[in-house]
Amino acid sequence: MASPFSIKSFSSANNSTFFLVLVLISLCLKLAEAQAKLCRTSCGGIPINYPFGIDDGCGSPYYRHILVCSNSGQLELRTPSGRYPVTNISYADPHILVKDPFMWNCQDRDNFRPTRPFSLDTSTHLRLSSQNDYLFFNCSEYDVIIQPKPMFCERFPEQCDSTCDSASYLCRHLPECAYALSQSSCCSYYPKATESLRMMLKYCKTYTSVYWRNLGITPGYNQIPEYGIRVDYEIPVTIRCLKCEDNVKGGGTCGFDTESQNFLCLCKKGNVTTYCQDQNAQHNRPGAVAGTVTAVSVAGAFGIGAGVWYLKKLRAKAPVTHGVQSNENRLF
Repeated sequence: MASPFSIKSFSSANNSTFFLVLVLISLCLKLAEAQAKLCRTSCGGIPINYPFGIDDGCGSPYYRHILVCSNSGQLELRTPSGRYPVTNISYADPHILVKDPFMWNCQDRDNFRPTRPFSLDTSTHLRLSSQNDYLFFNCSEYDVIIQPKPMFCERFPEQCDSTCDSASYLCRHLPECAYALSQSSCCSYYPKATESLRMMLKYCKTYTSVYWRNLGITPGYNQIPEYGIRVDYEIPVTIRCLKCEDNVKGGGTCGFDTESQNFLCLCKKGNVTTYCQDQNAQHNRPGAVAGTVTAVSVAGAFGIGAGVWYLKKLRAKAPVTHGVQSNENRLF
């Protein structure tokens, strides 16, 4: 007849094994769910398509860590000068529209707040659009050439690019608030580099950016000025990405390995270097790409390893420890 201690130990072992099986099943389900949601397709109502991604390993590595989806659901562009709210992304006419809260706006009127120069990382495939105009306010006439540009350029063509145009159309017709400035001066200048923008702000109170939004109607009346910064980008098109996204070939998502930055096609069954329905391709584990999924994978692997260790302990009929988690018996 089995002793009460043996029966109790056997019952505890069965319960522990059952619990371990439930834990492993739960981990597998979480891993599958994480892979299905590996690449989020929107943030704050703005679609996130290739070449961008807000989850590491999604999109093109050229734009890795460029876009951030904040905890409040606000899409932001990350640059060396800060993080800026994104108001729109166009994929037909590749550009991003951002707002700089430090720039002058109509509500400021003649009250100028401290500002900072907007800049882009020159190592990325982003560039400031030529459709931006920059307006500078209350600049020092001793340090900045403030002249009506057509007349000045006609007289001094060699200094034309250095002129801040006091006869600018936008200065005379400020978008949304034509009469916001009553005691302040305005001129328009397009800085060709971040350093020239810094120099301008050294001698001007503040500035703002206006881009020309295309209405898609009759040429000549197809653009209107709006406050914001237009940032143009390039779409790196590859044959592998086109095959990956082809619905006939499985409709995967273009991504990359976070360590090597080599191309990966992200599929529900895992990640491949070709396309989802390639019969000859070997599907890697789903957690090989994004950090969020990798965390789940690591937890799963650690749980399985702990489970194997625990079962070996049971087989050796080792005494069951008390219900206190330590660094040695912790599963998570």
